[in-house]
Amino acid sequence: MNFNEINKALGTMEGYALVKSCDKKISKTGAAYLDMVLADKSGEISAKLWDYKPGVHDEIKANTIVKVRGVEQMYNRQPQFRVERIRPVSPGDGVDLGDLVPSADYSSDELMQKLLAVVAAIRNPDLQKIVRAVLDEYGEKMKDLPAAYRLHHAIRGGLLLHTISIVRLAQSVAAIYPTIDEDLLISGAILHDVAKTEEFVVAPSGLVSGYSVPGELLGHLVMGAMIVERIGTAIGADRDTMMLLEHMLLSHHGEPEFGAAVRPSFLEAEVLSQLDLLDARIYEIENAMLPVETGGFTSRQWALEDRKFYNHGRKTPATTVHLE
Repeated sequence: MNFNEINKALGTMEGYALVKSCDKKISKTGAAYLDMVLADKSGEISAKLWDYKPGVHDEIKANTIVKVRGVEQMYNRQPQFRVERIRPVSPGDGVDLGDLVPSADYSSDELMQKLLAVVAAIRNPDLQKIVRAVLDEYGEKMKDLPAAYRLHHAIRGGLLLHTISIVRLAQSVAAIYPTIDEDLLISGAILHDVAKTEEFVVAPSGLVSGYSVPGELLGHLVMGAMIVERIGTAIGADRDTMMLLEHMLLSHHGEPEFGAAVRPSFLEAEVLSQLDLLDARIYEIENAMLPVETGGFTSRQWALEDRKFYNHGRKTPATTVHLE
């Protein structure tokens, strides 16, 4: 943790942290305490606030940013932070979320400019009109949004990073297979997760803390198709083109058991589904490999068929991508 030492003799440290989890528990003596995990970009640490008194101490919730003071100790051969003081941050603290919360390596403005450059290159006028109109309404909401609650790209800026990664994959695949309608595939790639802007509830940390009511009842695949239908109709887009885009959004999870409303039923829809899965899996594997030394294995990854993955050491694991 990137805390500052404020009393060397006592080992007291102070700094800002993301509360990844926070549970109120009762000790063996009957006293309440908070069992937390604190984190910043350098890592995370188990933390305890003993003798917790509601009304005396501030209410602490998961997915919030706090200022904390305390002492790092060892417990069962693992570091643990004994909290002495803790409070939610205030605007006057001037905290940069990028220092505390896992974030994309590119700024949201940079990612959006790259995405808009792709939109400008779409040759089909109806597809370009639809995509541009959707981004005019939802593009700002996409900035800094994670792509997931817990799994792939669940970082600030993760949605744009995931979207652009799939767009670049789509461009490469279309260059190999000339029968693919590149404009259609790229348009579906840009819009496939746009409704996550309405599906997620975002915490003050900038991370996803849960799902909205529409997100729970409809999900981003159906909501995305509804967005295309509403905006496409308003701008007078070709209905067959709208239908193809809507199908791609409804089917991009591939199978009903994974949330797809329908299975992909034409080439570009199938390719989009496969590229979405590929990018998500690459991110999941790389993220699991980050703390693993060469020659070691990850823990079992439940989202990847409960498999363990081996770090062969031939490349350094990283969740970043090259967008040049």
